[in-house]
Amino acid sequence: MTTRRGFLAGLTAAAFVPNVSWADAGSPAFLGAAKEASGGHALFGLDENAQIIFRVPLPARGHAAAVHPTRPEAVGFARRPGTFAVVIDCVTGKVMHRLQTPEGRHFMGHGVFVDGGDTLLTPENNYGARKGVLGIWDRTRGYVRVGEVETGGIGPHDVKQRADGSLVVANGGIFTHPDHGEGRDKLNIDTMVASLAYLSRDYEIEEIVTLDAPLRQNSIRHLALGPDGQVAFAMQWEGDRDLSVPLLGLHRRCARPVLAHAPMGEQGRMKNYAGSVAFSGNGREVAITSPKGGLMQRFDTEGQYLGAIVRADICGLAPRGDGWLGSDGLGGLMEIGQSMRPLNLAQGLMWDNHLVSLAAMV
Repeated sequence: MTTRRGFLAGLTAAAFVPNVSWADAGSPAFLGAAKEASGGHALFGLDENAQIIFRVPLPARGHAAAVHPTRPEAVGFARRPGTFAVVIDCVTGKVMHRLQTPEGRHFMGHGVFVDGGDTLLTPENNYGARKGVLGIWDRTRGYVRVGEVETGGIGPHDVKQRADGSLVVANGGIFTHPDHGEGRDKLNIDTMVASLAYLSRDYEIEEIVTLDAPLRQNSIRHLALGPDGQVAFAMQWEGDRDLSVPLLGLHRRCARPVLAHAPMGEQGRMKNYAGSVAFSGNGREVAITSPKGGLMQRFDTEGQYLGAIVRADICGLAPRGDGWLGSDGLGGLMEIGQSMRPLNLAQGLMWDNHLVSLAAMV
């Protein structure tokens, strides 16, 4: 039973808990992970002009980060089939917590905070049961794992929270197992089915969206949310390599997905691989990148092709100004709109696949 003395002591202790925010970490506009010339890996905070304002070492190569909406905490995930994630204090650079998946699960490289930052959700592969799940972690209790829910598909890779609190999950459709090819061999390409899954705030599946049968091997990998709730998804083709298929999809609830087609020559230059997707800062366009093709393609929100930007090894993409901030594997950070303007060349860094925007959080 709580006593009055204990209650008052709790209030006193709470009064001395520092109310830190992203401002204490220098008010970064973006986060990005990179490999350094030494061979190590680190998470970097960038200002609006893509200048580095902090560096936090990572224990291994990361893929993407989940960013707390108010506190300067980021969760860095190992690349699949990694079983660890680290919660980093972006002010001190210290690792606050280390997360480990339960037996028979591994992370997929992404995650998202919900419930105002009190809960972390992590897409995972339950490879024993051959199904995808979202791990549920309680931040208020020190990132204790409190459960999991099914995503309605195989190989969930990315998850976003929509404005109404519901979730959208990219089920890539690809089954992997850590005992095969270090967990990266694709074991069900002949039967795979990718999907978008919409879940309620209570984690109930409300809608599953699949592509037409000829495109079921177009693995849905990454997600972006438009200002009006539209979902954009980037895909990676696992079918016949002689085909060039659309790699960007657009979707609104209870409607058929719209596939964005580029002209045939431009479509082929993407090498059937889209690594990142983002809406422009003004919400009027959406773009995908291909590090394999050294190309970024721009579309309007109805899926009409607008043009391309050529940049070797481009992949990371986030809204900035009216357009985007892009990153590449050669250390480059670029302002992108109808054209491209270099902002920073971070010598010795190889930027990883994704940039995370904090613009709405700081």
